Amino acid sequence: MPAVKEVVKGGESTITTQEKLKEIKPFLSKQQQSVICSDVDESEYEFTDIVDRLFKTITTMPKTYEQNDKSEDDVIVYLHYFIGNSDWYITECDQEHSRHQAFGYAVLNADLEMAELGYISIKELKGLNAELDFHFESKTLQDVKIDLMAKQHGFVAIDDLPKATKEKSRELSLIDFVNDFGEGLLDRVAEQAPPLFDGSYPEKWDKAMDKLKRQPFDAQRDIVASIASLFFTHGQPAGVINAKMGTGKTMMAISLAAVAAGENMNKNLIVSPPHLVYKWRREILNTIPDAKVVTLNGPDSLAKLIKLRLEIKAGDYKKPSTTPCFYIIGRVRMRMGFNWSVATRKTLVPIFTEKDDEALPKLKGFVRAATCPVCNKPQYDKEGEIIIATSNDRRADCKHCGSPLWTLQRANKKSMSQKEVLNKALCQIPTIGKKTADKLLDQFGEKLIKGMLADNIYQFVNLMDENGDLVFSDRQSIRMERALAKTEFGFGQGGYQPTEFIKRYLPNNFFDMLIVDEGHEYKNGDSAQGQAMGVLASKVKKTLLLTGTLMGGYASDLFYLLWRINPSKMIECGFSAESSMSAASMAFMREHGVLKDVFKESEGNSHKTARGKKITVHTSKAPGFGPKGIVDHVLPITAFLKLKDIGQNILPAYTEEIINVPMTQKQGQIYKEMFENLGDKMRKCLAKGDNSLLGVVMNVLLRWPDTGFNAEMVVHPRTRDTLCFEKPIFDDLTLAPKEQKVIEYIKAEKAAGRRVLVYTTYTGKRDTASRLKRLFENENLKTAVLRSTVGTDKREDWIIDQVDRDIDIMVCNPELVKTGLDLLDFPTIIFMQTGYNVYTVQQASRRSWRIGQTLDVKVVFLGYEDTAQTTCMRLMGKKIAVSQSTSGDIPDNGLDSLNTGEQSIEMELAKALMKQ
Repeated sequence: MPAVKEVVKGGESTITTQEKLKEIKPFLSKQQQSVICSDVDESEYEFTDIVDRLFKTITTMPKTYEQNDKSEDDVIVYLHYFIGNSDWYITECDQEHSRHQAFGYAVLNADLEMAELGYISIKELKGLNAELDFHFESKTLQDVKIDLMAKQHGFVAIDDLPKATKEKSRELSLIDFVNDFGEGLLDRVAEQAPPLFDGSYPEKWDKAMDKLKRQPFDAQRDIVASIASLFFTHGQPAGVINAKMGTGKTMMAISLAAVAAGENMNKNLIVSPPHLVYKWRREILNTIPDAKVVTLNGPDSLAKLIKLRLEIKAGDYKKPSTTPCFYIIGRVRMRMGFNWSVATRKTLVPIFTEKDDEALPKLKGFVRAATCPVCNKPQYDKEGEIIIATSNDRRADCKHCGSPLWTLQRANKKSMSQKEVLNKALCQIPTIGKKTADKLLDQFGEKLIKGMLADNIYQFVNLMDENGDLVFSDRQSIRMERALAKTEFGFGQGGYQPTEFIKRYLPNNFFDMLIVDEGHEYKNGDSAQGQAMGVLASKVKKTLLLTGTLMGGYASDLFYLLWRINPSKMIECGFSAESSMSAASMAFMREHGVLKDVFKESEGNSHKTARGKKITVHTSKAPGFGPKGIVDHVLPITAFLKLKDIGQNILPAYTEEIINVPMTQKQGQIYKEMFENLGDKMRKCLAKGDNSLLGVVMNVLLRWPDTGFNAEMVVHPRTRDTLCFEKPIFDDLTLAPKEQKVIEYIKAEKAAGRRVLVYTTYTGKRDTASRLKRLFENENLKTAVLRSTVGTDKREDWIIDQVDRDIDIMVCNPELVKTGLDLLDFPTIIFMQTGYNVYTVQQASRRSWRIGQTLDVKVVFLGYEDTAQTTCMRLMGKKIAVSQSTSGDIPDNGLDSLNTGEQSIEMELAKALMKQ
């Protein structure tokens, strides 16, 4: 056999392929030796390159202990053996030339939890017929573990780009990419996903909108036509209007209902936030002249639905009608089920002995039995025994006449007398308190007052006494009339939810269209209101979702919304709910969202030759939504509208500003000590797998810089041990740096003739709102604080009253005003804190930038430098950027300019702690 020499730089090597083969033979199985030797003998040299590479690897790889200076995951793996589902990764050879002993990582039967790092006998591996992987390339042990985990979970591990490729590549921002390639992208998108609406639509739709009292803008008209085309031309069951705050979503939905009436679909069910129910009614009546509007938001909702059911049975709705009908439900009543109690009477019933053939039955005595409230007959169990009391476990009917033995009952509330019900109703009216209500009832009688409140509220406003004098002053009448325009009085005391009644007793598809206002608020998978919305969607022909923020950054936000409004489409795409919704949601996240698989290695059980290692995997969701998901699930059913699309110069400028405020020296020192102290404690807990401190520590680090005027005591949630205690560092008169900054800003705004809306999230136990009010008023700034005690249906009037008082500042929690309210009187909005709810921040920041605003709108975010607050705002920017991507936006200012993170807020803050 000819000797094949190795060619190297500078000349020829004297080491032949045969000699190299001799060196690597101890590492090859008998079968591999036979194949390679046969190839060399036949002079085909097919394995020459493999022999060369193995020879170089084996002769240069480290000896035992030579990688001890590296951490375990950084150790280099040089050889890979495998047989069946078992793998051995060799990192070192021993110092002897026998090559029989090595060191490495063993994974038996693909059991990663029992994988171990220890001594490995090459001779034993060969005895098992384990084969050497000819194509394995050296890599770190960490990369090996990742590859193994990826293989086990069905992922594809993608290697880094080659260095040369990295050097040639350049970063290209999404904005630049769209600017450079946008035209070509649009052409490809139009080719692969043709739009369902091309701008043309039937003339009758235009005529329907022309008849409205208020005319939609051209851009709004196009949105209405696009959804109408989706429903009536293409026959789709669901659509979404994703329009920015202030673009007139209510107006567009009402206009769509007018168009639908011309398509023989005139019955609309509206689900609204509770404080917007009467705003919806007002908007409908101001837009459609002859519309029928019924509000299902009071205690008489059940009576109205029963009346509707009787009308349906009588055939009142069989004739086609072009008059739109609207039934409006407040979201607070969006739950399934109802409360009930036993309604049997307790009546003395005689008990007789059993009669025999010779004697008549004798009276044994009396028992207080459960009897029917209708026929008064006693109730018997299955054995024929008289029931002493009926069970509260289930609802039952009378065995004799079939009447129900139960009744509706409002949860945890006692029944009230007629006078108490009327008194409570009167107290809802501005300027009327309990004493005035009692006086009116005594003077005019319960029957007269009830009749006026139920049927003729304006007669009540102009109520006269026996002398013909008006009972209420002009000022009272004006306030009462404004409030009564949106107030509905009900005098029933039942607790049956309208959604439950609709589900049980109204026929499927009786309602033609379900309009869901603030649709994104039904995104939670296990919320009662979300499930109720899904039930209503299944009872109607078409479902329209209105939202300004379709998703909050996570793909799961969209999953449950899509599932509830169009389940057949989701099932068609393979997201089956046969096992559980959580599994389908996870599959949706994995296909269209971002899931992070975190691999954790810890010491396991000890083995004979080495310590075992245990690998666990934890999957969590991250912000992100893929373009395929947008194309498949969002674009086909969604119409988008931004304020700038409406044109006609209807909106002023909108700007966002972030102001980082330095802390005082003392404040900064205490924060640093608190950061280190709590961080150390949290680190120790996390090391033990205990996450109980995570939320506590994160909340304290976010909150304390703004609540340093109170003593701060941090208590372990389980052991109740005190982890940290800090005395107040600011008294009632001393301003914290952020407070000083906001006062300076507000004074400048006041000088410019602008009112300011100040958001603060800590309005409960630590009550920053009261402190801000006191500090502002010390500076002669007239301030009002909106509390949650102001009912949702009264907030709009409350705010109008405060503006009439000529306040300079309104302070509130953003959760109270984030939806529906038009705060045009407050062109400047300041966030003292953001919280970490994307929906709330996006909605609350646009409260005054709406159609009708004439002043430029400023939104300011305040945060303390180098604290968890700035980290929080950075993550908010990340989530907002993702949520806006589903609306066609590429944000480049405001909170998004801080975007550099990927983790959840708590985890990102925790990582910041761990790095200190």
